[in-house]
Amino acid sequence: MTLPKRTKASPPRHGRWYGDACGAAFAMELLGERWALLIVRELMLGARRFTDLRASLPGISARILTERLEGLEAAGILARRQLPPPGKAQVYELTAWGAAAEPLIQAAGRWAALSRAHDPTLPLSPVSLMLSLRAMVDRAGLGEVAGRIGFVIGEDRFVATPEPGDLAIVRGDAEGADVVLAAPNASALAAGIYAGVPWAELKRKAGVSITGERALAQRFLALFRLPPPLA
Repeated sequence: MTLPKRTKASPPRHGRWYGDACGAAFAMELLGERWALLIVRELMLGARRFTDLRASLPGISARILTERLEGLEAAGILARRQLPPPGKAQVYELTAWGAAAEPLIQAAGRWAALSRAHDPTLPLSPVSLMLSLRAMVDRAGLGEVAGRIGFVIGEDRFVATPEPGDLAIVRGDAEGADVVLAAPNASALAAGIYAGVPWAELKRKAGVSITGERALAQRFLALFRLPPPLA
């Protein structure tokens, strides 16, 4: 069977949907298609393979993921790169312009959290949880927390470093961190951080563990809370 030949995606043209000069309209033309913004979200903390993206976005089909990646590449939001031997895998990573969309994702998350319909116990990816921490953290209190906070979420590893006014999070080995929060999935950690599920219950039922300096862990976790709903 001969597969239909795919045509290369063309760069999006401002005005193709709305005919509106507003930058918000252009942003929607770039990122408003289903899954596009979530693909950008998953690349915020570093390059990922096609299979990594599918695993983090289990509801997306291979065809749609391919189409969205092609469109985002054509727009200059992400780029493909071949890893050197022995890996030789192809990865996708954000351009500098694509990475500059993080404040947009943070603002959307903070706004959505103001709704009572928002459910923090739904499934979410490890990267989504990490970005939510950067979005929802009490920045005024960051200067009171010093140390390295490691996260082990399934096969993913991250290290968070509180700094005055900012919470830096990178992919990296959590070994040697002052505190390590571990869980089989991100939803289990989110339930403790945002939904108020007792950590002892999460340890018993979901396999969550917190090791290291307990006082530092308590100070760090106290920096996060969902805002009172407005709707």
